[in-house]
Amino acid sequence: MATSTPVRHAWRALTGLLVITALLAGINALGVYVFQQSSWTPALALDLQGGTQIVLEAQTEDGAAPSEEQMNQAVTIIRQRVDASGVGEADVTTQAGNQIVVQIPGQADEETRNRIEASAQLQLRAVLVAGSPATTFVGEDGNETPYPTPDPTLAATPSAEPTNGSDLAWVTPKLQAEYQAYDCANPTNDPANAPADEPLITCDADGTIKYILGPVELDGSSIDDASFGLQQQNGLWAVNLKFDEEGTKTFGEISQRLYGADPPLNQFAFVLDGYVLSAPSMNAVILGGDPSITGNFTQESSKVLADQLKYGALPLSFTVESSNSISATLGSQQLQIGLIAGLIGLALVAIYSLIVYRALGFVIIASLAVMAVLTYLTLCILAWRMGFRLSLAGVAGLIVTIGFTADSFIVYFERIRDELRDGKSITSAVEDGWNRAKRTIYISKSINILAAVVLYILADATVKGFAFTLGLTTAIDVLIFILFTHPVMQLLARTKFFGGGHPLSGLDPTALGAVYRGRAQFRAPVAATSTTAADRRAGKSRNEAVRRQTIAERKQAELAAGSAGGKSKPGPTAKEGDD
Repeated sequence: MATSTPVRHAWRALTGLLVITALLAGINALGVYVFQQSSWTPALALDLQGGTQIVLEAQTEDGAAPSEEQMNQAVTIIRQRVDASGVGEADVTTQAGNQIVVQIPGQADEETRNRIEASAQLQLRAVLVAGSPATTFVGEDGNETPYPTPDPTLAATPSAEPTNGSDLAWVTPKLQAEYQAYDCANPTNDPANAPADEPLITCDADGTIKYILGPVELDGSSIDDASFGLQQQNGLWAVNLKFDEEGTKTFGEISQRLYGADPPLNQFAFVLDGYVLSAPSMNAVILGGDPSITGNFTQESSKVLADQLKYGALPLSFTVESSNSISATLGSQQLQIGLIAGLIGLALVAIYSLIVYRALGFVIIASLAVMAVLTYLTLCILAWRMGFRLSLAGVAGLIVTIGFTADSFIVYFERIRDELRDGKSITSAVEDGWNRAKRTIYISKSINILAAVVLYILADATVKGFAFTLGLTTAIDVLIFILFTHPVMQLLARTKFFGGGHPLSGLDPTALGAVYRGRAQFRAPVAATSTTAADRRAGKSRNEAVRRQTIAERKQAELAAGSAGGKSKPGPTAKEGDD
């Protein structure tokens, strides 16, 4: 029963790995054949594929040069806009002091271009008049009725100054005539640079509704955050805003003024680049600074509006200086060099594994192959769902991981061999070796992942690809060890070739034991080594005593010979002495 338990665990782990692989392949196949947005090849970054370059030139209201702080803030916001559109590995930099260069891998779609080129500040203005291109406005019920006309005498009187942004005194007869003549489809009508302290004639993004809006009462810098979500009470998609402290106070005053007013005077408009993004009605007094915008939103449209409100507050206005396609800065040749380097690394690891571990080397090669399949499928899915693109730095991260993975195999197999040297059976050595090796492997991989996370957060955008692929492949490496390498070893240990310790298996206990015994005879037994040393010291002392005794006897003999007075026959002398 105990013998079969590891086998069952091994088959369960391999089945789980097969399910994960099939699931990843199925998800990507769904993106390729159903949604037609994914691919069976990872998306390449700007340095390998080329893409689109958009150059924006900053403009200030007074014509002065923009400050470095303004440019840096603009770069941050534009990068957030690009990231929100799902484009990965984009490069946003400044040049010439007043230009921002946006480089996007591949061909930028119209939505991404519009998001980047929407360079004016986000504004909040009260709605004074809302209508179709005719002389009517659209009420809350969706029906068109004549728009409210202010008292001409009041509007024409110089002393009748508007009291707030919703005061119809802003709508002078001249402004009414301009409104009636305003054509939303005319490209020469550009409301983007309209003065902030004056009313604005504009349209929504679709050109189906045109407005007269009051002066700017809040701008996008007052919005701390914008998100979207599904409201539980009514099941509608909504955009949720969060104002800063000053914006909360101002918006609270606006809500008190608009709530309960007749339409369209109860509406306020979010304006970006002079066009109305949304013009919701005020349905309550909101003093907490966290209003919600509801309407005929879908999940996608609520996300787009939330992104526009969150990333729309640029400190400068921009004009598009140029927009064109660029070639790859490194190109396919450098990609081929990177792939060749990776293949050379794999070949060296394979050769080393076969030389040192013999047939066990095929386990290493198979594990690397499974890891390559999972990594490849994951990169394809991330390109579809997160806009990830593989840069040359990312390729370097994949190559470096090969070495880290080889280290883990060495730790595991050497632990198994250590157990065999201790006299354990191969099946027991696999289990005990895994229990010891996995702690070392987990600690090592945790450090690698932590380093990758820190590098991704703190490093420049050009290095983020390296950090991302390093962290991703390290996590997959751990998964492969748990679901493939160790289960395969559990099964192989019960085969005749490996379990019997064939000389070519890499698990020959006789060969490993011979190495161990030779080392043991050199070091051990420790007690025997100490006794031998003591004996040697005792023997040395005895030899020294004998040596000293011999010298004494020699001297005594010499003295005896001298006292004999040169007699050649000491024997009789001795005899005479005895007499």
